[in-house]
Amino acid sequence: METQKYKRYTITAALPYANGPKHIGHLAGAYIPADLYARYLRLKRRDVVFVCGSDEHGTAIANQAMKEHTTPRAIIDKYHELIKYCFGKLNISFDIYHRTSEPIHHETAQEFFINLNDKGIFTEQESEQYFDEQAGVFLADRYIIGTCPVCGNENAYGDQCEKCGTSLSPEELIEPRSTLSGNKPVLRPTKHWYLPLDKYENWLREWILEGHATDWKTNVYGQCKSWIDGGLHPRAVTRDLDWGIKVPVPGADGKVLYVWFDAPIGYISATKQWAINTGNDWKPYWQDPDAKLVHFIGKDNIVFHCIVFPAMLKAHGEFVLPENVPANEFMNLEGDKMSTSRGWSIEMHEYLEDFPDKVDELRYYLTAIAPETSDSEFTWKDYQARVNNELVAILGNLVNRVMILMHKFFNGQVQTDAREITLTHEGLQTQLKQLYADLEQSFESYKFRQAQQIVMDMARLGNRYLTEQEPWKTIKTNPEAARKSLHNCLVLIGHIATCLQPFLPGTAQKLLAMLNWPTDIIHFDQQIAFANEHQLNAASLLFEKLEDEVIEKQIQKLINKKQAMEAPAIEVTTPTLMPAKENINYEQFAAMDIRIGTILTAEKVAKTKKLLKLTIDTGLDQRTVVSGIAEHFEPDAIIGQQVSILANLEPREIKGILSQGMILMAENAEGKLSFVSPGEGMHNGSVVR
Repeated sequence: METQKYKRYTITAALPYANGPKHIGHLAGAYIPADLYARYLRLKRRDVVFVCGSDEHGTAIANQAMKEHTTPRAIIDKYHELIKYCFGKLNISFDIYHRTSEPIHHETAQEFFINLNDKGIFTEQESEQYFDEQAGVFLADRYIIGTCPVCGNENAYGDQCEKCGTSLSPEELIEPRSTLSGNKPVLRPTKHWYLPLDKYENWLREWILEGHATDWKTNVYGQCKSWIDGGLHPRAVTRDLDWGIKVPVPGADGKVLYVWFDAPIGYISATKQWAINTGNDWKPYWQDPDAKLVHFIGKDNIVFHCIVFPAMLKAHGEFVLPENVPANEFMNLEGDKMSTSRGWSIEMHEYLEDFPDKVDELRYYLTAIAPETSDSEFTWKDYQARVNNELVAILGNLVNRVMILMHKFFNGQVQTDAREITLTHEGLQTQLKQLYADLEQSFESYKFRQAQQIVMDMARLGNRYLTEQEPWKTIKTNPEAARKSLHNCLVLIGHIATCLQPFLPGTAQKLLAMLNWPTDIIHFDQQIAFANEHQLNAASLLFEKLEDEVIEKQIQKLINKKQAMEAPAIEVTTPTLMPAKENINYEQFAAMDIRIGTILTAEKVAKTKKLLKLTIDTGLDQRTVVSGIAEHFEPDAIIGQQVSILANLEPREIKGILSQGMILMAENAEGKLSFVSPGEGMHNGSVVR
């Protein structure tokens, strides 16, 4: 077990791209493991800052904006809010969830670049890259498509063919064409700044291959060894793109920092913002040798967090290096690779819509099957079995039986004395002590599946003890023995509630409420105790059994979604347009105060099919608007959406809610609605004329 040799801990989880919703595979890969570790450290009273945020630059954002016929700013605002909302609902306990579009991040990333540039770390190289003559811009890899030389896919991207998975370069494509104009691009010279990774190869070999051969996970170590043994090469830190952080040196017009360079610096800028928010100093968490830096990521990010970012930190010279990078493998879904683009995924917001009261069940299952050492697989049937056979039948069963018996035999009152503040059964005490030791060892070695299993073993221990003691029988012949056995079970449940806090925080709160204990955090070094004549609260079910029809519905939903994504495009016909309305005069139009606003919250209005209750930031205020768009949009999906709102419409009460305005919508001949959204750079409160 690790001795506490660090004064503070900096925990990071990979910054998710704000180019779309994120699926549960992302949760299992980085965010739940990071949350488990951060929560554990807090239970040990360690000084922890747990940071994350949206990665909002790069071609993925610009590409999504093109797909949705909007701007990069609108895309990042939309998906940042959705992702942040989902993490909050899933009880991911970030100290801050930041975003790389914030000014403090731009400043931090530019300062980092200038530091390395002033030291002469970078090399400047000129190379030929594809240029779209009609659009007048150099093309990033994702702006170039062509025929894949491996499988013949005619729509392969310049960096990868999504059909066969082959990594490509634009020069390898057959008949390349620009996604901006459709024309064939031409090669033109352009200059970029490069990080010379080859100069750090010997240091990386010593730091990783010799220094972390035993404490890093084998999948992480193996990938790093493969990269280093294959020879490292200079890597461009800038690119020709409009969307991103401007390169802060002369002669860099039209160039931005490459997203792989600016994104990990987002951990530092997020910590800076957290420090500003809380009145702390960020530097000890990043620059004090007594700080332990741990990155939680998926395996596709290993090279950036284990080789590239450490080389950047080493070159800068003022930052600690990651002590560990416990990357997970991938999680598959029902026998196939999880993919949002192919419709074969369970998005976080989709799960929350269908199972809003089963957050802990998802956390439990994803931890139980976490791809810690190899790829794993989510299946709805296995999810059902784990919930029913483990959470309901083991943990829920123990708590329910003990609480019911306590209320039945002793009116829910714990009778004890000063000597009975802990377990009175020596065997239970010995086993529990060993389970605690195993639990902490599992956490310290990032074996979270094993750690969760140990907590469930505590529940199994309680069920065996309860069955052996049979208080429902001894209450008739030896009430004192029945009381003591149930008391021991209550103390054990208290320990389970303590240890469950990282894994199932909502369930832990329910348990503490039933035990009538304060529901604040209970640290590992706190003694589980009941005062004499302590009154328990009423028993309630911790979990509900999942029925077959619920699971079959989810399986069918998944199949339907994939089929919809694979369906051929419907032929477009000329629509029948609604006739124009009668003319109005200018004064009538000028009387309307139409503003730009952002949807902050959205929820369905009870007992209605069409109505959503929206909270909109108009720049002037935050107001409630009731809108009849519920049949067209899911509430979670429109949070962060910029809209046009008629701000001076007379307030009107709708279904008991005072609606203070109307959002403008476009409607086609088929009755489909879309938002009337502003262009890039329009802030809340901007006037629509």
